[in-house]
Amino acid sequence: MLAERVKEGKLPPVEERLPKKPCVVDVVDEIGQYGGTWRRAALSPTDIQTNARLTYETLVRWNADGSDVIPNVAERYEISEDGRTFTFYLREGMKWSDGHPFTADDFEFWWNDVVLNPELTPVYPEWLTINGQLAEFRKLDQYTIQFEFPSPYALFIRQMAYQGEGVTQYPKHYLSKFHPNYVGLEKANALAVEAGLEMWFQNFNAKRDPRFNPECPVIWAWIITVPSPATTVVAERNPYYWKVDAEGNQLPYIDRITHDIVDNIQVLNLKAAAGEIDMQLRHLLWDNLPVFADNMERNNFRILMWQSAEPSNFVIYFNPWCKDEGLRELFMDVRFRRAMSLAIDREEMNELAYLGLGRARQGGVISSSPFFVEGSDLNYVERDVAEANRLLDEIGLTRRDSEGYRLLPDGRRLTINFTLTPAFGPWTKAAELAVDYWKDIGIRVIVSVLERTLFEERANGLDFEMSPWTNDRGLTPDVDPLFLLPGRGQGVDSPWFRWFVTQGRTGEEPPAGPIRQAYDLYGKVKNAADVDEIAGLMQELVKLNNEQLWYIGTVGDLPHIVIISNRMRNVPEVAVSDWLQKTPGNTWPEQYYLAD
Repeated sequence: MLAERVKEGKLPPVEERLPKKPCVVDVVDEIGQYGGTWRRAALSPTDIQTNARLTYETLVRWNADGSDVIPNVAERYEISEDGRTFTFYLREGMKWSDGHPFTADDFEFWWNDVVLNPELTPVYPEWLTINGQLAEFRKLDQYTIQFEFPSPYALFIRQMAYQGEGVTQYPKHYLSKFHPNYVGLEKANALAVEAGLEMWFQNFNAKRDPRFNPECPVIWAWIITVPSPATTVVAERNPYYWKVDAEGNQLPYIDRITHDIVDNIQVLNLKAAAGEIDMQLRHLLWDNLPVFADNMERNNFRILMWQSAEPSNFVIYFNPWCKDEGLRELFMDVRFRRAMSLAIDREEMNELAYLGLGRARQGGVISSSPFFVEGSDLNYVERDVAEANRLLDEIGLTRRDSEGYRLLPDGRRLTINFTLTPAFGPWTKAAELAVDYWKDIGIRVIVSVLERTLFEERANGLDFEMSPWTNDRGLTPDVDPLFLLPGRGQGVDSPWFRWFVTQGRTGEEPPAGPIRQAYDLYGKVKNAADVDEIAGLMQELVKLNNEQLWYIGTVGDLPHIVIISNRMRNVPEVAVSDWLQKTPGNTWPEQYYLAD
């Protein structure tokens, strides 16, 4: 694909495009062949996550099974004996996709002009702080950078593997053209107005998003060349990509990736069944598995079952800040949450919504996680309507109306609005089943199905009563305990979490008792000096969650369905799949190839 450009003098030969010590990627099966287009589908332009999912480029990264962190953009790294200082050695000669050198200057720009700029970073990223104190950053030379924290931070390398993709996405030579520190405030604002925006920082953020601005250089394996609003988004190989296979062949093998933007999740699944997708797991639904099986021979694809790191695909949580005061009081009562859990017939839900592929359980972590606590995943799992009714009566919800629904103390029927968007599973079906289970204990639940953007607006505005999401992050939640810290839900702007990350400067202090205990436990995880201490604290946090049921799990330990064209090679048969591991990025897609 690039040979003609080299011949015409428009591109240097490959040996001049690679760093002195390229990152060597082991292939899964065999040395691949160049060429071809990897066909995929997405539900929206923002659903296309070229970096962090299809090409995973952080200073350090997870290995394929999530058991360890290994060097990546950094050739190597060192940790000081006191656990406070982390030194990363970059790859000399590495380049951005436009051929400009990739050096410590880019990291220095990210730190000084982005992290320390209050208009671009109003609140310091929590993972770069200890006890609210930001790390110190140093550029030691052109290929060496260093972070120093005020106290030991054993979690930092794992955090970098998860959070660090943003760290490597600030090409100074390009983005400085839109920053007032380099062009002056007047010109930076004028450039924003010229782009149809108001302020310089809006324009800066727009320019740094390669999904919509192909001019922004990247270090990814593929560069988006046809962005949205095209209905088919195209990414082509990066000629300066800095990884090779064991024989020294520059990666990636595949020339380009296309994403067809489709209207809804069912259309995407139909495209997969029709053989119009070459490799994908995102948005493939379990209830379509029979359709996939019926069509795979005819349409020349196969089905893999990767291990999902979702302890519960359909996890239910309540909003402690909902507008209804009567409901808020109930939601804060652990007896109510336990009653709601005990009413659910998980075995039936597994059969009817998940084809019997999963297991009845609570959320928290998967059994292969180092933080798994045997037995805690089964707390309040077996259906027990009598005990659920007893707990509700004990709370004082003894009065019922003529239809058998319980009444709140003020005489209103106990009605809860269950707001969802069916993003990552058969959630509408699961919710309909749950409505019947809760009716059996006298609680009326009304399901509202929303488009995802509207759902997220409502969730982030805390404008909901009860919602579900997928309890992912189940292998290594120490780096992001989204479903282990009460009140966070699906990443909502929780006042308790804001209080935690800002050391009490903003947000709302968690109430004393188990909720505060959960946040205090994670605070200790952040300040732990070694990984063994982290494991013990995380196990305590998992146990606490599965006693308190801030998140009610339903069916988990499900496989993650992967559809793969029979032409697609070097895709592992076994892998762990999770957002924290950036799947499929953790399986090195740059070494996938399409056979003739």
